[in-house]
Amino acid sequence: MIEPALSDEPFLADVRAARGMPGLHLWWLGQSGFLLHHEGRFALLDPYLSDSLTKKYANTDKPHVRMTRRVVDPARLNFVHVISSSHNHTDHLDAETIKPIMAADPKVRLVIPEANRDFVAQRLQIPPNVPDGVEDGMSVKAGGFEFHGVAAAHERRELDEQGRDRFLGYVVKAGPYSVYHSGDTVTYVGIVEKVWPFHVDVALLPINGHAPQRRVAGNLDGREAAFLANDIGAKLVVPCHYEMFEFNTASPEDFMTECERLGQPYKVLRAGERWSIQ
Repeated sequence: MIEPALSDEPFLADVRAARGMPGLHLWWLGQSGFLLHHEGRFALLDPYLSDSLTKKYANTDKPHVRMTRRVVDPARLNFVHVISSSHNHTDHLDAETIKPIMAADPKVRLVIPEANRDFVAQRLQIPPNVPDGVEDGMSVKAGGFEFHGVAAAHERRELDEQGRDRFLGYVVKAGPYSVYHSGDTVTYVGIVEKVWPFHVDVALLPINGHAPQRRVAGNLDGREAAFLANDIGAKLVVPCHYEMFEFNTASPEDFMTECERLGQPYKVLRAGERWSIQ
C-alpha cells in the first residue's frame, strides 16, 4: 500500500497552515481528487475518499484493489465551500465521500454537468434543484470560485437528449488564477481552443491511458497529457488518475520524459502533498 505524503491529522494541519498564506494552494487527494484553497475558500474537485468501489467489485472479475491509502476521512472536510463532479463514474461522484461532507455542512455548494442532474440527485439522495449545473462553454459562481465548463471526451463525447455533455472538465477561476481540471478525457478536435483563452496556471490531467483489456473507458496517457498541457499553454501540469486501483494505473515516467522533451513545466505530487503559487 502506498502511503500518502500527509494523511489524517498531519494533512489537516497542513491545510490549516495554508489558510493564512497568500496565493493558490492545491493538494492531490488521489485519483482525480484535488483540494484547492484561495483566500480562505476551499474547493474540492472529484473527490474519492472511500473504499466504495473496492467493496462493490470484490469477488468479481474486475476487482478494484486500492493502491494508495486514503488521505483523509471526508467527514473531516467540513470547511469545504464547494464540491465539483466532472461525471457520474463513482471515482468522480462518490456518495460515500460527498454525503458526509454535505451532512457536516448543508450549505456546501455542488457543481455538476447539467446533463447529470437527475442521476446526481438520485445517487446523493438530494433534491434535484440543489446542484449548480454547468454545460460546455457556460459558467457558474459557487463557493468563491468560478467554474467554466469544458466538454470532455471519455474516449468519446457523450451527450444527453438535449445535446448537453455528460462528461465535463472545468476551468476553475480562483482570483487571478486559473486551474484546468479536465476530468476524464482524451484529446479531441477543439479542446485546445476551448481551454487556451483561460491562460491556465496549472492543468490537472489524467495519465492512466486507454487499454481495452481493462474494460473501462480510457483517458490521456502520459505522453498525451504532456502534449495537451503544452498545447494549451499551461504554466504547470500535474498528473492524476493513477496509483489508485491496480487494474487501471500507469507510471508517470512517460509523462515526465515527454514534459522534459517539450520543455513543459510539471510537478508530480504524492497523495496528500501540497503545491502552491505565492
